[in-house]
Amino acid sequence: MLTEKTDYLTAGIHIGMKTCNQYMKEYVYKVREDGLAVFNLQKVDERLTIAASFLASFEKILVVSRKDTAAKSITTFAKATKSTAISGRFNPGTLTNPAYRDFTEPDVVFVVDPLIDEQVIVEAKQKRIPIVALCGTFNSAKNVDLVLPVNNNGKKSLALIFFLLAREIHKHRGNKEDFSYELKDFLDEREPKSQPGRHRDKRRGDYANRKPPARRR
Repeated sequence: MLTEKTDYLTAGIHIGMKTCNQYMKEYVYKVREDGLAVFNLQKVDERLTIAASFLASFEKILVVSRKDTAAKSITTFAKATKSTAISGRFNPGTLTNPAYRDFTEPDVVFVVDPLIDEQVIVEAKQKRIPIVALCGTFNSAKNVDLVLPVNNNGKKSLALIFFLLAREIHKHRGNKEDFSYELKDFLDEREPKSQPGRHRDKRRGDYANRKPPARRR
């Protein structure tokens, strides 16, 4: 294993949701009494090992997430692997419009959530760029080339995932210097910022402006 089993358990990397689609069932060990699906840790570890080797074979990795909980993890991962990170909104045309100011042409795209980061996947598919994605039990793996079955919501889970992948990529690339990052470098321990006047959009995982309902007369 890439790390101790207890590390996976402590980070909650194995915890899924009460919703589990047909594709992700092959990675599920059991469904708890409270209805939550639990990933098979052996399969999680195997997929992380495969993903590290796969990602290491590319020079230009683009890692993307709109989730606040993943911001620290993906930015540190990008620094550790000399990759590019886009945290927050992914602007349409980033991969497909050469005239766009921030246009980029990565060798592989790595997303935290296929549902929230759908625009990235759409554009990567158009450009025939390989797609790696962290998938919870509720995620569809459509158009994803390499699925990592993990808890892609929790900060501790995301921190451990990106720490392990960065460390293994460092090894696969044959770097002579020691890997200088620690798990704590990937974990944002700050409380999430409150955003007055905005409403949580549960489907998108971010905050969307909404007009107040009209008064009835």
